Amino acid sequence: MLRVMSRRGDDRLTWDEQKIQTGDPEAVAAVKEAERIFEQEKAKGATAFRVIDGNPVQRIDKFDATAEQIVLVPRVVGG
Repeated sequence: MLRVMSRRGDDRLTWDEQKIQTGDPEAVAAVKEAERIFEQEKAKGATAFRVIDGNPVQRIDKFDATAEQIVLVPRVVGG
């Protein structure tokens, strides 16, 4: 799952890793869209974290389709 934090809360995009491995077109398209969003938000200055239940949160710089959950936090602007 890719979660992008925003003023509205968070937007979520999910995919099934097993279906990706079998080449399911919808799952493959979902991962490509998640990767596009990841790169777009990172280019805007967002910070990405891999979240795995029971483990510490880990900051990441590259999209990982096998991650249980990726959270993108937009750049915080003071003022």
